[in-house]
Amino acid sequence: MQTLPNSSETVTEVRVEDDRTGLSVETLKRAFADNLFYIQGKFPQIASKNDFYMALAYTVRDRLLRRWLNTAETYSRNASRTVAYLSAEFLMGPQLGNNLINLGIYDQVNQAMQELGLDLRELLEEEEEPGLGNGGLGRLAACYLDSLATLEIPSLGYGIRYEFGIFDQDIKDGWQVEITDKWLSAGNPWELPRPEWSVEVKLGGHTEKRADEHGNFKIYWVPNQVVKGIPYDTPILGYKTNTANTLRLWKAEAVESFDFYAFDSGDYLGAVHQKTVSENISKVLYPNDNSAQGKELRLAQQIFFVSCSLKDMMRIMEQQKVPLEQFPEKFVIQLNDTHPSVAIPELMRLLVDEYDMPWEKAWGITKQSFAYTNHTLLPEALERWPIGLFGKMLPRHLEIIYEINKRFLDEVRMKFPDDTDRLRRMSLIDESGERYVRMAFLACVGSYSINGVAALHTELLKKDVLHDFYEMYPEKFNNKTNGVTPRRFMVLSNPRLCRLLNSKIGDEWIKNLYELKKLEAFVEDPEFRRQWREMKLEIKQDVADYIKKTTDIDVNVNSMFDIQAKRFHEYKRQHLNVLHIITLYNRIKANPDIDITPRTFLFGGKAAPGYYIAKLIIKLINSVGDIVNRDPDVRDRLKVVFLKDFNVKFAQRIYPSADLSEQISTAGKEASGTGNMKFALNGAITIGTLDGANVEIREEVGAENFFLFGLTTEEVYALKKEGYQPWEYYQKDPELKLAIDRIASGFFSHGDPKLFKPLVDHLLGNDQYMLLADYRSYIDTQDRVSEAYRDIDRWVRMSILNVARMGKFSSDRSIRDYCEDFWKVQPVNIELKEYVQATAILH
Repeated sequence: MQTLPNSSETVTEVRVEDDRTGLSVETLKRAFADNLFYIQGKFPQIASKNDFYMALAYTVRDRLLRRWLNTAETYSRNASRTVAYLSAEFLMGPQLGNNLINLGIYDQVNQAMQELGLDLRELLEEEEEPGLGNGGLGRLAACYLDSLATLEIPSLGYGIRYEFGIFDQDIKDGWQVEITDKWLSAGNPWELPRPEWSVEVKLGGHTEKRADEHGNFKIYWVPNQVVKGIPYDTPILGYKTNTANTLRLWKAEAVESFDFYAFDSGDYLGAVHQKTVSENISKVLYPNDNSAQGKELRLAQQIFFVSCSLKDMMRIMEQQKVPLEQFPEKFVIQLNDTHPSVAIPELMRLLVDEYDMPWEKAWGITKQSFAYTNHTLLPEALERWPIGLFGKMLPRHLEIIYEINKRFLDEVRMKFPDDTDRLRRMSLIDESGERYVRMAFLACVGSYSINGVAALHTELLKKDVLHDFYEMYPEKFNNKTNGVTPRRFMVLSNPRLCRLLNSKIGDEWIKNLYELKKLEAFVEDPEFRRQWREMKLEIKQDVADYIKKTTDIDVNVNSMFDIQAKRFHEYKRQHLNVLHIITLYNRIKANPDIDITPRTFLFGGKAAPGYYIAKLIIKLINSVGDIVNRDPDVRDRLKVVFLKDFNVKFAQRIYPSADLSEQISTAGKEASGTGNMKFALNGAITIGTLDGANVEIREEVGAENFFLFGLTTEEVYALKKEGYQPWEYYQKDPELKLAIDRIASGFFSHGDPKLFKPLVDHLLGNDQYMLLADYRSYIDTQDRVSEAYRDIDRWVRMSILNVARMGKFSSDRSIRDYCEDFWKVQPVNIELKEYVQATAILH
């Protein structure tokens, strides 16, 4: 209300929300219409579903930008200490739904779309998922970015903007077929290119030793290729905070993309040669490295994105007037696995060669700047680069690594005198045959912190994989058990569960997952258990409808949904699951009237294109399903379904429906796992080995709410040491023998005994991952699972308690641990300044 000048009249002041920032339904509708018209250039009658999705995405992005710019301005003004998260993968998943949740406007947008005659769920499905990751590593990175923003921690995610991500998967005649993932083909409304912050990266060539203009001796790197890195920024919004951090992905381009003289002389291919060669670097996620060219491309990708990122950090420091000597105070750089470890010699090169810093000072800065997360216990994943390849691609870095190694081995000699074998084992250069650079060892030497991602994993790193480095630097080693974001994997993906939780314990659990513990007060309430059971049944019906639509397979929603969805690898043992299916099938064939608990076996996951045995396991699953699903003796008691194209969208749809979560890797092989956490948070009960984070999940939810089977890590090591003979297990166990014989005979391959022979030979001749040793324990435990599922009240109690006791496994808890224990980064509160057009100009 205000009084007009020279008048006794009063008028009511009406404020209209700005179309770019307002959150009311009417404003959202108006903004959506404007973006459809002015950004997409379409009117409703000719607009496609993708046009509507893009218009909505830009409408939501406008509301992110206000928070994003306020955040960047605050960080810049305060020169805030920042986490730089370097990762070769960021499996972000679709952004629209997640941003609606984090902005707190999902319901308003849903209503706005309804009033415009559109279906929000259809628009959410329209979004093409960026496949910038292969599995758990990239998804963990995405969860951590979500938590960093939610906890108001200044951070930058750095990676590669792959033009083509992880392949799309189709299934033809039971075989995996890889299809190019053209995730950018329809545009990406969430990113903003920043060409003004481009940097150049050197590759190949040689080094020269000569004096500089001041007469000082220096080493110069003379490359034979220079590539330009262009940053593309995506805002990462926290849940109901004003903080929007940045994911900065680098695209490779040629410094000079067109040779006019070559074109003018008729050499049309030569005119764009540099453009083609340079852009290959960010063309595809994880090119096949079976060839020398593939290895070169992978190494080029790694140096490309870490060099771009380090130069970007130095640009930020210069902009904020922070002296380079304070690099470790301004940035803590987290290496997400071994892929970015070439950043250590690259930072040394920048400091020594380009900023003329003395070696000792530069090494001190480097060692204080990096922290290293190891994500694997598999030796083949601890990257090694042949010396010849490394020197050809990065001649100056190889010289720096040699110098780091020389000084490091002197330290080892002083700490462990006369132990020449230790020197050989710990050297950054593997001299045992063809010479290699050991990148994981480099990461250990050049970082001030080394962490595993589950308690068991960290202990195995100290005991086995990195034992020498633990003895050298025990103070560096620590554990940070993985976590997942409840925003995406509960709030967004399982709204029915969230409504039920909120009705009983409120919604504080979304930012403090330990609040789920309050659910335990309702576990003995019959009415609550009834609601829980009905909620689960509705979710399973949705998935059953999806299965029918995509595979034309009818499944029984009252059957147990037994799900294994993850990357295909022999150590994850999807084929052990198949042996159980065949065993149940054989029991039915022996006695068609046998009383068996109905199950629907759901599989999802991708095998690496060059990994033949993993692809053969996918074929086996589909072949077994083809027989089981059609056999009239089974009478719908068993169904086997392989759902293609596993990705984040897939996970959001499937995880909530699981009754049983299969986490059956060989003990001592899985670093942590995060799928196990997502399933349990959605009410699934786990059947698993004591591997990775399974150990801690079982401790939290209670042994009585977890189905444990199989050898322990110690037993696996002991059995292998004494001479494991899989053939003996095959001969001694009639059910195991019959299951394998059925595969070997051609029963599941139209009479062709050769099709699955490589897999059978693997199991009977080597069985590296101990399937046959664990088979009987697995089958007996699965029988207990079937018995438990028949007691529906008992099962519902177990399901509720699995959710209630999973508070530890939030990525928020993980990030707090990182911040407190070794990042030493404090939250920065962001004040949201009101956007007013009249004041949004330069003064």
